Amino acid sequence: MLSWGLLALLGVVAGRYARELAGGFVPEPDDTRKEALAALRHAVGVVPVPRPPFVVEAVTGLLFGVLAWRYAPTPELVPALLLAAWAGVVLTITDLRTWRLPDVVTLPAYPVLLVALAPTGRLMVAAACGLAMAGIYLVLWFGRPSGIGFGDVKLAGLVGLVAGAVGVDAAVIAGVGGQLLGGLWALGLLITRKGTRTSEFPFGPAMIAGALAALLAGA
Repeated sequence: MLSWGLLALLGVVAGRYARELAGGFVPEPDDTRKEALAALRHAVGVVPVPRPPFVVEAVTGLLFGVLAWRYAPTPELVPALLLAAWAGVVLTITDLRTWRLPDVVTLPAYPVLLVALAPTGRLMVAAACGLAMAGIYLVLWFGRPSGIGFGDVKLAGLVGLVAGAVGVDAAVIAGVGGQLLGGLWALGLLITRKGTRTSEFPFGPAMIAGALAALLAGA
């Protein structure tokens, strides 16, 4: 297994691709398939060298390094966690910019993470947590579709899958943490008068932040 320092450097390079891929999505594309293909082609064709302002590259490198260090005692989990972290960076940037969680990122992440988790011996628990989390968000979506989007439901399955690989407790922390952070975000919008009780906002970043908190607390 590579050292956490080398994986942090790998994260810096991966952040370059995450930044370019996320930048290829728009709020309301005419054709999501063409948009996805164009974004992928653009991201694959970039030179893997960070460029200013370096924020995404630095954050991705930090995530890779911290997760590799945190899970050094269980190295079999590290590949899946790093893949999830990269997808999380792409989805966070995209949701903040466009209020979308593109299927071209969320859906392929499922089989990729399932394969990455297969050798860990934790696949069944992880899958069960993923199904449970997606089911809870599906109920929330049916109850109040204006509160969360269906993209959040698909993201919830990934959050439960990854956090569940660490443990059921981590999955619970991820789920509760995402709701709490989302609530704080909504409260901040109310306090600053930038929103009302019915205002919508991108919920994906709160879910991903809750998952990250669970991963850092778990193991």
